[in-house]
This record gives sequence, C-alpha cells and structure tokens, in this order.
Amino acid sequence: MTAGRKLCAVSVDLDSIECYYRIHGLGEPPPGLGDIIMRRALPRFAALFARRGIPATLFVVGRDLELEGGGDAAEAAKAARAQLGALVRAGHELGNHSYSHFYDLARRDRGVIRRELGRAHTLLREVMGGAGPVGFRAPGYDVSVALLDEVAAAGYLYDSSVFPAPLYYSAKAAVMAAMGVMGRWSGAVLGDPRALLAPTDPYRPHPRSPWRRGQSPLLELPIGVTPGLRVPAIGTYLVATPVAVRTRILEAMRARPVFNLECHGIDLCDAEHDGIPGELVAKQHDLRVPLTEKLRAMEATLDRLAPEYEFVTLKGVAQAFQRGALQGAA
Repeated sequence: MTAGRKLCAVSVDLDSIECYYRIHGLGEPPPGLGDIIMRRALPRFAALFARRGIPATLFVVGRDLELEGGGDAAEAAKAARAQLGALVRAGHELGNHSYSHFYDLARRDRGVIRRELGRAHTLLREVMGGAGPVGFRAPGYDVSVALLDEVAAAGYLYDSSVFPAPLYYSAKAAVMAAMGVMGRWSGAVLGDPRALLAPTDPYRPHPRSPWRRGQSPLLELPIGVTPGLRVPAIGTYLVATPVAVRTRILEAMRARPVFNLECHGIDLCDAEHDGIPGELVAKQHDLRVPLTEKLRAMEATLDRLAPEYEFVTLKGVAQAFQRGALQGAA
C-alpha cells in the first residue's frame, strides 16, 4: 500500500441473465443466453481493467463452472474456466458467490449453506490452480448469523455482502410490492433491514449480530455508499446516472478510506448487440443505456479515481486491514 493513497477495490458480480429473469418474475430466459455475461460482458471488463492496470475481484457463481452433464452448458463452463483462469494469472482475484445463487441463501439451513459454499469453492479452486478463494459475497447482499458462521468456518478471510443503502432497499421494496399487486412475484428477497445501519467502512462483525462491530475472525468489507445519505456508489448506478450525479457521488466517496466499487456483469451488456430480449430490457432500466455510454461512464469513473486511489483486490483490502494500514476502519 502506497502511503497517502486511499484504496479502491473494483469487484464484478458475474450473475447470469437467468438471475435477472428471476428477480423480475419473468420465468426462464430464452435458450442461448445462459453464458452471455461470461461470453460478452466479462471480456469487456477484462479489457477495461487491462488498459488501466487494475486488479479486480470477480465473484463467480459455481454452477457456471460445472462440467458435469455435458451439452452446451458444459461447453460454456469450459470457456468460462479458460477465461477466468487467464484472469487469475493476470493478477485478478476470484471470489465465491455460492453455487446456485439462491437469493434466500442466508435463510436456508446450515446444511444447504455449507453445500453451496463448498461446491462453489471446489470448482473455483480447480480454476485457480489449487489455491481456493478467500472472499465471499452473498446473493442479493443478504447475510445472516448462520451464513457468516459458515463462511468463517470455511476459513475465508473476508465477506463483502453488507450493503447499508436505504435508498436501494426502499426502491427494491417498492418494486417488489408493485409486482405483488400485479400478481407477479420476484425471486429476490428483501435483506435484513438492520444492514441499513451497519458500519460503512471495513470492520469485524459481532458474531451474533453481523450488522455491528465485534470480534469475528471474518472481516466485513461493505459495499460502497456515500457518507451521510448512504447513496449507493456501485457500478449499476454510476453507468446509468447523469454526469453531474456521478460526479457528486465520486466526490462524496473521497471521505472513505476504502472505496468498495461493486459492479455487475450486466453493467457492460448491450441489449441490442447482445441479443437481450425486450421483456427484460423493459424491467431492467440500465439495459436501455447503450454500451458506448456505459463504457464511457465506467472509464470516466476509473480515470477520476486513479490519481487519488491505489487499486487493489478485495483480498488486498482485507490484508491491509489486518496490517492496521487502513485509517478510519476498525
């Protein structure tokens, strides 16, 4: 860590298109879209990071690496493994995003949680050449005592799931309520509202209440929100908001010792060029933004951060925390 510079960790959740179909209650996506995030969006992120020499953390859903069963899914998994393996060798980090991406994973029994973590861990370790992941992110940002207990028991260094953003929570609640009124149910769940008051900088969670500080061996690296109003400072917002709004968010984040900039693969998808159906575009508003504009916004964001921040993986943030090198975090 360079003295006098803050840390920025850019991460990408590689959720498949099927996850978004579940969120919006649209059923199963059309055939041929299962690997669109890995096949189209991930190379765009990889090229963006390579141009700027940024090491990123990529959270991978284990089933997207599954070779069993054969067919198109296995072929897609082979391609994903090759691509992710090359990114690991280039200095990027892979993180565990569970095996199945159950949005209610935090509410399942410990046996299911343990299997979801373990299956994904095994598949990621194969891609990484023997050294398994040390970081976890929960589907839908939802955590529980049982989930974080199992992550800690698996020997992980950090979790990066807590998203203390009231604006995001209220918007999600409103959308889910509106869907219910129309008789359509989301596959997503509302997280525990106690997360909205959680610390916003890296901390050790309390073992019985992970939304407050304690002495857990596991580190929590919260998703980025601004001071004060806790406006989400994530890729999905930054690529789809006006320049003036993005500038204000980035300026506010200067007060943070760590900027945990979380993105999703879909942030660099182009509805037209990637063949994403209109039924999803109608529900996922950021898909209405052309890829050229998204790339311009993401590049401007990274260029704005570069003079002031040192880009590291989330593992690098956790290691800096352990060394006591993060001012303002506890």
